Order: sequence, then structure tokens, then C-alpha cells
Amino acid sequence: MRIQVKVLGPVRLDVDGIPVRLTPLTTRLLVRLVAAEGEAVPVRQLRRDVWGLADGPRHLDQRNRNEVQKRVLELRRALDPGQDGTAARVLRTEQQVTVHGPETAYRLVLRSEELDSARFTTVVGAALLAPPATAAHELDEALRLIRGRPLAEVNGETFADPFIRRLTALLDSARRELVRVQADLGRPDLALPVAELIVRDHPDDLDAARTLDTLRAALRARHGAELLRHRVPLPGQRADVVLVRGDLFEQTDCNLVVGFTDTFDTETDQDIVISRDSVQSQLVDRLFGGRRRLLDEKLKAGLRTVQAVGTETARAKPRGRRVRYPVGTTVAVPVDGRRIFAVAYSRLGNDLVARSGDEDLRAGLDRLWASVAVHGLFRPVAVPLIGSGLARVTDLDRSQLVALIVDSFIAACRRYPALTPELRIVVRPEDLASTDLSPVERRFHELVPDLEPAPGPDRVE
Repeated sequence: MRIQVKVLGPVRLDVDGIPVRLTPLTTRLLVRLVAAEGEAVPVRQLRRDVWGLADGPRHLDQRNRNEVQKRVLELRRALDPGQDGTAARVLRTEQQVTVHGPETAYRLVLRSEELDSARFTTVVGAALLAPPATAAHELDEALRLIRGRPLAEVNGETFADPFIRRLTALLDSARRELVRVQADLGRPDLALPVAELIVRDHPDDLDAARTLDTLRAALRARHGAELLRHRVPLPGQRADVVLVRGDLFEQTDCNLVVGFTDTFDTETDQDIVISRDSVQSQLVDRLFGGRRRLLDEKLKAGLRTVQAVGTETARAKPRGRRVRYPVGTTVAVPVDGRRIFAVAYSRLGNDLVARSGDEDLRAGLDRLWASVAVHGLFRPVAVPLIGSGLARVTDLDRSQLVALIVDSFIAACRRYPALTPELRIVVRPEDLASTDLSPVERRFHELVPDLEPAPGPDRVE
């Protein structure tokens, strides 16, 4: 039979994992015996502490003993419903010699795994001497035992004060040490909720307040250019959606996505076919050293297996490429150990004006994720705010474009569980003021109704 007495919060007695209901007096008796920390408590002391009654005349001793014995019997039955001898081991009857003669006393003997406060004391004691990573694990385990204020039912009672003070001091030490080791391990995010609890309980502690400010500053610095981060809300998924302010070509740890037209034109001479301000032009200059023909060769190699949908005549389209490919065609171009995903999501008219719409963009994104699943090397993928520039997706504003990219990515994660560890949407600083990110935040809240941060290891209310 497995007994668990829990006093680190509302008092509970569990037997074989099932809560046992105790009367208020029997609960107080159990708490009084726990507070004795393994020492025997005489009947007279129990009467004073549990019943709140002063010592009566000697001729009433038997009646007083009977009242105590009645509650002891109830507690023993609760501890040992199967009557396998557990009660005799856990709740022992002893005789003490006093000036008035022998007196009955009761001693509660629980193993460390049977009493949460004992387990808490043991684990914290070991953690305070352990190296940081071990200490963080053990302190996290110990603080998960806390369900509320220790022995709240007898707070202020003289018999319980020393025990409560010791547990409260140990709890405070455990919290402070966990904050310290998590900070040492470079995890201010895990230290923060514990530091907030310390400041809540010690509002005048200037050191605790300074520590909290330092952790918050470290987290703000960690975000850097990051504007938004959410985990993909699907079971078993560990991919993140991140929005950052910055330059697509500075995302050196990522595969990059670059939008193209259905002709995969790269010619930027005189800004006639492709603008020198376009992402395609920057791709040539910054990753191919201005060698446009090298990019053309890589695109041509990737397009060999793609069935063209038509070819323009020189008269109809005198400048640029004339072979057209399906909207959505994606070419994975290898560059220095990563991939540039060239995705066609617009059509270049013979008047050299690119045109696209939300359906074209959706088709392009669907084909993009399929290519990433095969060729992406499970690296982060950085995407510009495609459709917001020269492709002229005019039926969607910038926030709607972000939402479309995010929704398409989440849908792809259902189809390809190991797609990428991170989708990074890169917004240019000059575009940020005209990009409302609140609809994207709302979208994640709609997808995950309980998006509030998970409670930390110490959940004291």
C-alpha cells in the first residue's frame, strides 16, 4: 500500500493514489503529528494543540484520552484501509514517563517518499551542493511539489510555526538558487517566473528586484530584431514561426526564399525586365557576386525536369526569357551548403509587368513547402514579405500577406512533420510601420486558445 501525505499546500492524504477524505479534527491531528517531525506527541499536548483545550482535572484524563484515541483510530483506518499493517508502522503508540506517571503518546513515522515536505527537504539539500545543470533539474523537481503555502491550515499556530518557518526558508532558498543556476546556464526565460515569485513574496527585497530587472533586460536583449515568436500549434511539432526586422540576406543560418516570375528572368539592365531594387537583383549581387549567368545556369539546371506551359515569340516578348513555367514552380538552388528556393508566384506579362494574386501566392507557397521538405536539409527557412513589392499582390495588405504565409506554413507542417525547425519571416525596417502584426498574434490565439505561458515549476498561488 502506497501512502502519500502532502502538506506543501492544502493538506491531503492519498492512499494508492486515491485521495482520502478526513474530518477537520482528524486533519488537524495529522498536521500536528507531521509538524512534530518524527517526535512523539503526548495525549495532553495533542488535546492542547488539536482541540485547543487546556489541561483538565486528572479525573477527566480517561475521557480526554478516549477522544484522542477516537481520532487516532480514524486516522489509522484512513492510512490503512486494507488493514495490512501499514497503520501500525506509520502511526505508533508509545508510553512516556512523566511526573504524573505513564502517558500515552503518538508518533508519525513516514519515509521520505511518503511525505512531500521530507522529499522536498532532501532534494533541495542535495541540489544546493550540486553543479548548475544538476541543481537546476533537482530544484525544478523539488519546486513542483509545492501546491500552495506549507501547512496553511495551521498557519499561526505555535506548534506549527518552527516547521512552517523552516519550510518557508528552504522554499525561498530553493527559488533563489534556481534563479541563479538558470541564469548561469543562459536560461533567463526559465529563471524569470521564479524570480517574479520571489519579488511577489518579498516586495521590499531590493536584491530580488534588481535580479528580476536583470533577467528581463537579458530577455529583451535576446529578442534583438525579433518581433514575434510562436510554436506551430500542432501536436508533436517543434517548429517555430518567427518574425524579425532586418535584411533577408543577413539570415546566414537559413535557407532563403526568393520570389520569381513564371519566366525566371534575372536581367536587370536598365531596370527594364527586372528592377535593380528587386530581391532577385540583390540575390545576384550578394550571393553570386554579380555573376548573373551563374545563377541562370543553376536555375536552368533545376528547370530541366519541369514541363513548360508555353513559349513567347521574340516579337511578343523582345526582352528577357520567353519560356513560361507553371505558377508555383520552385527551384532549389544550392549555395555554400544551403539552399535558395526560387519560387515563381507571379506572371511576367509581355509588357514586362509582373502580376500576381492571393491564389497565385497560395499555389507558390504550397509548392515551396513541398520543395523545402525534400531539399531543405532541415535548416531554418527565411522568407521575405513576398507579394508586397513588385509582384503587386494588391488584394492583400502586408498583415494579410504575413497571415497567409503563416497559415500556409502551418498547413504544410501537417503534411510534412519534419519540414524545418523555424520559419523566419523577414520584414524590412522601412516596411514595419505599415505592417500590422496584431492580426497574426490574434491568429495564433485563435489556433491555440490556451496560449498563455505554461506554469513554471513553482506554482504557488
